[in-house]
Amino acid sequence: MTDETANLVLEHLKRFQVQMNRFEDRLTNVEADIRAIKQHIGALVSSDATRDGKVATLEIRVERIERRLDLID
Repeated sequence: MTDETANLVLEHLKRFQVQMNRFEDRLTNVEADIRAIKQHIGALVSSDATRDGKVATLEIRVERIERRLDLID
């Protein structure tokens, strides 16, 4: 290879390296965003489970009150 060809190849490799570094940075940001989304989803699931438990408790209490007052059909 001539020096000119070697320099051209080296320049292309440097450009590829810069692009790869940018891609890696973007990928790191996307991974961080996905982690944050997973945490939010986990919190929503937990909150939903807590709410379901509270609703179930209220349903049991209402049924007991209805039985005591003879309101059940």
